[in-house]
Amino acid sequence: MTNHSVSREIKLIERDLYLDGSDQPIRLNPMEARLLATLLSYVNQPVSRTVLMRQVWETDFVEDTRTLEVHVSWLRRKIEADPGRPRRLVTIRGLGYCLLVDDDSRDRDVAI
Repeated sequence: MTNHSVSREIKLIERDLYLDGSDQPIRLNPMEARLLATLLSYVNQPVSRTVLMRQVWETDFVEDTRTLEVHVSWLRRKIEADPGRPRRLVTIRGLGYCLLVDDDSRDRDVAI
């Protein structure tokens, strides 16, 4: 079982996402789960589109990142209260994305 958890805010088990301590899972598609797992490994750090394309889609072709943008949009719909004004999964212009997690809620024992 794959378990990614960096805080009480966001917990990913296999393809089930748990937000803010809820016991009700949100089911992710396989690529959303891979994308979120990758972002969780870089929590509170900007991650370039190139890194995401390589780690999530296992490709060096980064000329067209529309697939990434679509998956980020789908993921935002599931993790953001207002996907149009994201507070958790933010765009870093000219670079990529950053998954923001409140440091006060971060778990101290993390195995990713």
